[in-house]
Amino acid sequence: MNNFIFQNPVKLIMGKGMIAKLAEEIPAGKRVLLTFGGGSVRKNGIYDQVVHALKGYYTVEFWGIEPNPSVETLRKAIALGKAEKVDFVVAVGGGSVADGSKLVAAGILYDGDAWELVKSNKPLPSGIPLATVVTLPATGTEMNRNAVISRYETKEKYGITTDYPVFSILDPEATFTLPANQVANGIVDTFVHVMEQYLTTPAVSRPMDRWSEGILLTLVEIAPKIQANQQDYHLMADFMLSATLGLNGFLGLGGVPQDWATHMIGHELTALHGLAHGHTLAIVLPGTMNVLRGSKGDKILQYGERVWDITDGRRDERIDQAIAWTEDFFRSLKMTTRLSAEGIGNDTIDEIERRFNERGVAFGENGEVNGAVAKRILQDRI
Repeated sequence: MNNFIFQNPVKLIMGKGMIAKLAEEIPAGKRVLLTFGGGSVRKNGIYDQVVHALKGYYTVEFWGIEPNPSVETLRKAIALGKAEKVDFVVAVGGGSVADGSKLVAAGILYDGDAWELVKSNKPLPSGIPLATVVTLPATGTEMNRNAVISRYETKEKYGITTDYPVFSILDPEATFTLPANQVANGIVDTFVHVMEQYLTTPAVSRPMDRWSEGILLTLVEIAPKIQANQQDYHLMADFMLSATLGLNGFLGLGGVPQDWATHMIGHELTALHGLAHGHTLAIVLPGTMNVLRGSKGDKILQYGERVWDITDGRRDERIDQAIAWTEDFFRSLKMTTRLSAEGIGNDTIDEIERRFNERGVAFGENGEVNGAVAKRILQDRI
């Protein structure tokens, strides 16, 4: 384990009825920009709870932040925030609304175009304070500094580093009416967030290995139960907390090596074809595991034993079985796990290879996933 300094300043407020706490957490006199997605919060009562909690504040609303939030849309939110002189943002929705709002919070205090911030390859300058009200667990963005922003004009998608949210509110009842496919995508996204930090180098940190395995085991246990009863408060609370813990920095304590190749390849599939983020991960991860079985083999064996109880057979057989059971888990969530099932073929694979090569990137804990390796991973998934 390496030396480390860790601080996560996000105040997590979790439980039934906790949206009412908004007024206790936002300083009096703030001019608040409320950001939303497509309108589902009007149907499930979350919008009414938020508005009631903030009835003593000046508020302005921005609607329409889409899945895989686009800079084209976010520019409009930034312009509204500047015109209304807001000094606090509350993102109400899933990870895309929160991600987009992170750029909005920074962009309101920035004089240039928001895409300049995205492409700067530097942490964004501090913006106005941001809080989130989570309605779809998945990204962990409510407790981290990360966001992913798209540009539809050029079919690009990039990660950015921002301020942390000041606080985040998680009410499991907000998830009860989510479409089943969105819940499934959230479970896969959470699972793969953990795997990106876990399925790397053995024996770096026993506590972090066990923490990761605990979240993976929780997801495997609760996924079929959620499919049977999405209105079970305790199941959805476990799901929400798993998503937050999966990407709030804890799993990387002590210099745990991280991968993120699966995510980077998945982002390109989303940018080029509009596939849901979690769905792309369900397609790509088994290929990442198979193509990189040489460097990841020891950790795959540990994962197979501790998560799937795979203990019999030769080394390659156990690795094969761990990959197969992972893919079966994604399929149990009604995910397709092959590019061919989505009509995606070699033209897309060649384009992703070209993009990786053009940018000179190499992902993975060993820096081995360049364009050529990304191509092999995707060819494995046809």
